Amino acid sequence: MKKTAAIIGAGIAGIASAIRLANKGYDVHVFEANSYPGGKLSSFEVKGYRFDAGPSLFTLPHLVEELFEISGKNPKAYFDYIRLDEACRYFWDDGVRLAAHANQRAFAQEIEEKLGEPSVHVLAHLKDSAVKYNVTEKLFLHRSLHKISTYFNRDAFKGYANMHRLDAFTTMNSANERRFQNPRVVQLFNRYATYNGSDPYQTPATMNIIPHLEYNIGAFFPKKGMVDITESLVKLAEELGVKFYYNTKITKLETQENRVTKLIFDANTPAPDSYDIVVSNMDVVNTFRKLLPEAKQPERILRQPKSSSALIFYWGVKKSFAELGLHNIFFSNDYRAEFEHLFQQKTLYSDPTVYINITSKHKPDDAPQGGENWFILVNAPNNEGQDWEALIEQSRQDVLRKVSHNLGVNIADFIECEEILDPRSIEFKTSSSQGALYGNSSNNRFAAFLRHANFSREFKNLYFVGGSVHPGGGIPLAILSAKIATDLIDS
Repeated sequence: MKKTAAIIGAGIAGIASAIRLANKGYDVHVFEANSYPGGKLSSFEVKGYRFDAGPSLFTLPHLVEELFEISGKNPKAYFDYIRLDEACRYFWDDGVRLAAHANQRAFAQEIEEKLGEPSVHVLAHLKDSAVKYNVTEKLFLHRSLHKISTYFNRDAFKGYANMHRLDAFTTMNSANERRFQNPRVVQLFNRYATYNGSDPYQTPATMNIIPHLEYNIGAFFPKKGMVDITESLVKLAEELGVKFYYNTKITKLETQENRVTKLIFDANTPAPDSYDIVVSNMDVVNTFRKLLPEAKQPERILRQPKSSSALIFYWGVKKSFAELGLHNIFFSNDYRAEFEHLFQQKTLYSDPTVYINITSKHKPDDAPQGGENWFILVNAPNNEGQDWEALIEQSRQDVLRKVSHNLGVNIADFIECEEILDPRSIEFKTSSSQGALYGNSSNNRFAAFLRHANFSREFKNLYFVGGSVHPGGGIPLAILSAKIATDLIDS
């Protein structure tokens, strides 16, 4: 008989785990509490406007393609994408605008022309970002940090020899202030801390590896929208024999000695309740607190401060703006104050940095003719019981004021539909502890070691994947968590 595997949660890491385990010969069942797969990587439609619900930036596409390749499939037959010529457009309230070209030299030259920062500084920063990534990739991103073998191999020794290049003992902001003369260039590169929900004034400068993904490797766009990552991988998984059970919530894991022996469901399901392997794609805090309340709780990990969250407005806008691209950033005039509000005061700042993603720029059928689908994200604190209704209304007005000022029109006049996602609903829909987007915060130099392992030390058949465990949050790292966990199952 085939060995069996149960996966709790059909987020991107859960789907990737299912594909890898199916390729290893397991009979795989995926249980999802929602009526749809993908978790944050899903979509919806309102009045003819289609919105990707969550992640909007696509990097490291080879990690998605690898899942098709190990299954003996041609990725292009399922999933296709383009490389963007422009990574982002930046706006400041005094009228300064900057296009971040995918071409490194064009990007550096644009910064020199618009902000007066020597282009050589930008090119040096991107080169340093590549060095940091190459040092950390094979050591930290592709292996478990919780296995002794990780630290005794050629990649590890190469990493040790270059550890001084990681800038782990200074902050991202401090390193960027040393590198750049213009505060706006510092702000531009500080924003990459938000890619894992961090504070650039606290997170180590090691996080300057992130621009490497966008500028040295490239930013991409799936031709059918971000949700196509989910839909194409689910199709692949089903072709491999994986069974998905939606609207199926697991309420408890029963254990005996050192194994998970039974899954308890909130309703009747035709699936078995006992499996050889159990993989949790549920947030690790809720996996322990809700599903394993009687097990030994790894308190040091579970009680770590959480990453930031997000307040998202989905606006159907009945006007087209030529000055906007796929990715757009309207910067705060006081970045430090914004992050102090987020991480110290646990509230929203009155002059937020506003991110607008408009997929209809590359996929016109995402909006009615002459209109645009605006995904507006404001960095938000994680949910600690704030008065979200008041904060949402305040933030909506702040966003309207800022964007209207920069574009020279009253944006409110063109909004014909609106949906809102806040930290409470993120927590409810995705079981993310406190609505945090990336699990534990990365605001200290030991953050990489303060994420839960991809395996359980107590239960030999329990494994963990997703953004709340090693190696971290975001699509690429979530997919890598599936690779790490399923490789551990083999060993």
